[in-house]
Amino acid sequence: MASFSLALGTATKNRDGKIIEAFFPTPVLNPSDELVAAIAAVVNYKEGNQAIEVAPAQCAELAEAFKAAGDEQSAVFATKASQSTQPLVIVILATDEKPASVAEGFLKLQLISHRLVKPHGVVLDGIFGLLHNIAWTSHGPIDLPELAERQMEARLNGEVLTVDCVDKFPKMVDYVVPTSVRIADTSRVRLGAHVGEGTTVMHEGFINFNAGTTGVSMVEGRISAGVVVGNGSDIGGGASIMGTLSGGGKVVVSIGENSLLGANAGLGFPMGDRCTIESGLYVTAGSKVRMLDADGKEVEFVKARDLAGKPDLLFRRNSMTGQIECLTNKSAVELNSELHSNN
Repeated sequence: MASFSLALGTATKNRDGKIIEAFFPTPVLNPSDELVAAIAAVVNYKEGNQAIEVAPAQCAELAEAFKAAGDEQSAVFATKASQSTQPLVIVILATDEKPASVAEGFLKLQLISHRLVKPHGVVLDGIFGLLHNIAWTSHGPIDLPELAERQMEARLNGEVLTVDCVDKFPKMVDYVVPTSVRIADTSRVRLGAHVGEGTTVMHEGFINFNAGTTGVSMVEGRISAGVVVGNGSDIGGGASIMGTLSGGGKVVVSIGENSLLGANAGLGFPMGDRCTIESGLYVTAGSKVRMLDADGKEVEFVKARDLAGKPDLLFRRNSMTGQIECLTNKSAVELNSELHSNN
């Protein structure tokens, strides 16, 4: 029976022996039955979704199993893991279900950031309750009840332990650096973000987990959890896209291809291809929009949600009346190819 995913990785435990995070450099999506069977024989895996701690002595056999399946990267990592002093864990996901352990949750986040699946491509229900706040530091992840002691130990050894953030989610680049991307401030892209090839994230840009870009994009604003931005689209400086965690409800807010969300603008409904929202204009799903024809004459009033997914629209605010207006967008967005080669 086909499995959904598996991966071998290192883990960090707290003083109680609980895994608080896990790093999977070479996750496998849809592994073959033969690979699952070979690994199961080594780690005594039976069925279902499991996170199994692995001894370094088992890694040589795991390396052979990966090598026989043609997965050279995983084979190399397993060989190196045989010499590791860090806790090791292998996660086998028979099905894509709600994660039941921290290691399962971290694997799913890394599947997205490795671009093996797109946002909404894995079940992440309950992950907020599963994970807990951790101090992400220059000495690695530290459980918060242990932080003060570790800081004192570092100082007594003449070292400084720097705390980068306290959060459930670490920054993506500590786990995955996708090819052909540019990220000016790495702390603003969380693990579980999907950063498409050719995307540039500027200093004030932000991408949450289970969200991101599918291709070449310029991100100078905020891409909230659950939001997907299509190829060729531009998120202007200070712009905001309403996510499923910030008032968007169950509706997946998205932006199509070659669209523009102007500086300090906002979006609260799914926008189609080749659309533009002018700078400073926030359009929520319930916003009343005055539709104009090619001659600038009023056709009707609609709610923005009624325009979800429709292409070639320009949203602007009438500077005299303050009314949101919509008309045909006559100029598609073209991003500078030199800025997005990211070689």
